[in-house]
Amino acid sequence: MIKNRHEPFSFHWTCASIAGLAFLAGCASTPSSTQKTTGWIKDEVADSYVFGYPLVLMGVARDAAVGTGPGQAPLNTLRHAQALPPIGAAYPVRPSLDTLDSTGWLDVGTEPVILSLPDSHGHYVDARVLDMWTNVVWSTASQFAVKAAGIKAQAIALVGPGWQGELPQGMTRIDVPTRNAWVSVRIQSNAARDLTAVRKLQRGIRVTPLSAYTTDARSASSRTASITPPRANAADPAATGAANTPASQVAALDANGFFDRLAQALPENPPTPADPHALKFLADLGVTSDAPVKLPNAPEAIAAGLADGHERVVTAPSNLLNGNGWSWFGDGVGSYGPDYALRAYAAYAQPGIGTKDDEVRAVVTQDSDGHALNGANRYVVHFAPNQLPPVRGFWSITAYTRDGALGESAPARLAVGDRNGARRNRDGSLDVTVSSVRTKGGKSGKGGVTSGNWLPAPRADLQLVLRLYAPKPQATDGTWQPPAVVRQ
Repeated sequence: MIKNRHEPFSFHWTCASIAGLAFLAGCASTPSSTQKTTGWIKDEVADSYVFGYPLVLMGVARDAAVGTGPGQAPLNTLRHAQALPPIGAAYPVRPSLDTLDSTGWLDVGTEPVILSLPDSHGHYVDARVLDMWTNVVWSTASQFAVKAAGIKAQAIALVGPGWQGELPQGMTRIDVPTRNAWVSVRIQSNAARDLTAVRKLQRGIRVTPLSAYTTDARSASSRTASITPPRANAADPAATGAANTPASQVAALDANGFFDRLAQALPENPPTPADPHALKFLADLGVTSDAPVKLPNAPEAIAAGLADGHERVVTAPSNLLNGNGWSWFGDGVGSYGPDYALRAYAAYAQPGIGTKDDEVRAVVTQDSDGHALNGANRYVVHFAPNQLPPVRGFWSITAYTRDGALGESAPARLAVGDRNGARRNRDGSLDVTVSSVRTKGGKSGKGGVTSGNWLPAPRADLQLVLRLYAPKPQATDGTWQPPAVVRQ
């Protein structure tokens, strides 16, 4: 079992810090006076960047999404995607082709906001609420104890910090530690076959401030907006595929810009828990809650620390799960505690990701020989009878370009999984064939049958994403791993 390590910061030791043992450590030269006095600045800037990255990213995403302009919507308003991303459209990185999404930014600072979900009548529903530090404060994962068979009608009261009052009977109270929150409700769809039914379910999802939540006023007080590709809303945390995404905007900030946003966000979004080491480092740098930032006069050290921090954010931490070339999140995702490195990387790599019980997204870019995957080749992913993805919901595999886009020349069938007709071999195993061109005839399964599980791939270098909805524990505790991608 692979456990996440809780290492909030990496303290960087220099030759100066072990001057008495320099000859044993092999230090080639004595550090300059400037290095001695500014080395701590570089280290604490890097550590603080990793610590604050999720909050700054969520703030940028919220600001881009909330408003009345094109692709925007007011706070406490749900936006419903009306179709799965079409070929060649502008859509998020690694768009899911399994669900229609309803998303919105909430303000729970003044009063609770009620999230109402209808009976899904057997449709799988993945609903979750994230605070501004990207921790999952509530999700439907616990409602799928054995096998996902939809959810019952329910009302969730999302309560902000310090609110005191009574809620209507029958509601589930969820305390949100930050003023804003991001809600995502994803409903499993079988493409054109059931879009009408899924859209009807979407219309039954409501977000309503408590003061407007009455039996007669629900419809009038809950605002919604529709999103129809190709112009998907790139301001949501899950939408990071366009050039001017929240992630790219944060990466473009200089140190003053980054830490100014962090300082402004802290009053309404206090750390949970308020880690004294993280706050001390910020104070050392002149970054305090809701006050002008006064960084030290050490531009080179600050620039180096900022670059180091960004590099750490985009680099996978050592406590990700890995197997057969795939990597995915295990324990700790969605509820990070002091594991700031994991939290920052998750916000960057899979924005909006839930807990280990909500979803697994395993990614692979190389075949079993270590070569880059490319649609010009033909690959087989062979699941042994006892190694099929362990889920309480369902699973699917999708092929994307290396940048996370769908191949422009791919046909309408873009994913293979247990909800869209994946066929098993005679021995119970299952093979998925990946290539840009479908091969006619031939035997492709170790079980001895002609494979009908063809996954169209881009005609270039590619990545595969295996999604497990409502995964079982063995998918995230290291006892199960996806099979290798073998070139034929």
